[in-house]
Amino acid sequence: VYSKADEESLHVKFADEAVCIGPAPSSESYLKMSNIIAAAEITNADAIHPGYGFLSENTGFAKKCEDEGIIFIGPNAAAIEAMGSKSRAKSIMRDHDVPVIPGYQGDDQSVERLVKEAKNVGFPLLLKATAGGGGKGMRLVENKDDFFSSLNGAKNEAKGAFGNDRVILEKYIRRARHIEVQVFADMVGNAVYLHERDCSLQRRHQKVVEEAPAPDLSEDMRYELGETAIKAVKAIKYRGAGTIEFIVDVEHGLKDAPFYFMEMNTRLQVEHPVTEMITGIDLVEWQLRIAAGERLPLSQKDIKLDGHAFEVRIYAEDPANGFLPQTGKLHHFSYPDETDNLRLDTGIEEGDEVSIYYDPMIAKLIVWGQSRSEAIRHMRRALSKTAIAGVKTNLEFLYNIFNRKAF
Repeated sequence: VYSKADEESLHVKFADEAVCIGPAPSSESYLKMSNIIAAAEITNADAIHPGYGFLSENTGFAKKCEDEGIIFIGPNAAAIEAMGSKSRAKSIMRDHDVPVIPGYQGDDQSVERLVKEAKNVGFPLLLKATAGGGGKGMRLVENKDDFFSSLNGAKNEAKGAFGNDRVILEKYIRRARHIEVQVFADMVGNAVYLHERDCSLQRRHQKVVEEAPAPDLSEDMRYELGETAIKAVKAIKYRGAGTIEFIVDVEHGLKDAPFYFMEMNTRLQVEHPVTEMITGIDLVEWQLRIAAGERLPLSQKDIKLDGHAFEVRIYAEDPANGFLPQTGKLHHFSYPDETDNLRLDTGIEEGDEVSIYYDPMIAKLIVWGQSRSEAIRHMRRALSKTAIAGVKTNLEFLYNIFNRKAF
């Protein structure tokens, strides 16, 4: 499916059949459930794959597909709903002995109660929109004097972005690693984890570099994270692909570091290719098989970990100016040929326009190596051979990361 703005886009050219679902604004096209259902009916589609944005974690859309007798390639509506609210998700996890960050997720949203709970949690703390994502409605509060202004800011932003101004409070972990576990479950309750990804490198609370496996993680901790993720999946009778995100407190190093459930993404992740690279498993194929009612293709002991992979997100943005999104025509876009070590995922080609309507991500560059250092060398080479003209990008910023000793 495509909007009017995407009429000439790469995904439309690749498709055997494509249906226009409305004008450029996403609210009138990619977010318009009735238009997408109509496209499925016009083409006699058995199933809808929601991708990893727009309606991919929308309870109403999953329910609408169920009501129309169309398979939603993802979990059922109940599982999406259970994990869609950060407060409810944490409550479910706590009930199933999955560790969660100390904080407050209660229904009482009065200022008096939030102030009292903030004192209990202690400063610094994080304010988070319960319906949030992508850093929207999130504030770091260093001390009690900043609490009121931060609370108002978080609530206003959450209301504008999600139509819901409820917040939760969380202890802020000063030295943290963001490690997430890729999970899969089938219709009959089998569940496996496909190892972990480290997504600690972020800007504006959004991921910039992702890698798999997490560097310096012991086999014991890998097992512990994986088994905890499976416990979380079984708590909500999940099916399909999902990601359990953990925050790891590395104040005293990674060895035996405490980790806490942060949230679950009930969809395929943007960074899923690094998992595909280290496991040799096509995650979308698995999604389709499970949606068709098949059992998991492999058991836990058969899922191997091979080598190291990185993904970078190439954005039309200006790192020198607060990573402000950029728009314009791609007058030039060239990149190295794909090999067993290198993959490029994009929906844009030379001559296309980066519009104001959608996320300004141009491409994802993914590399694989036998070791982390080899994968770093592959990424340096790939970034140095990628060129974009017409819009400002974060290419140089990414290249500098891979040349930093600390990294």
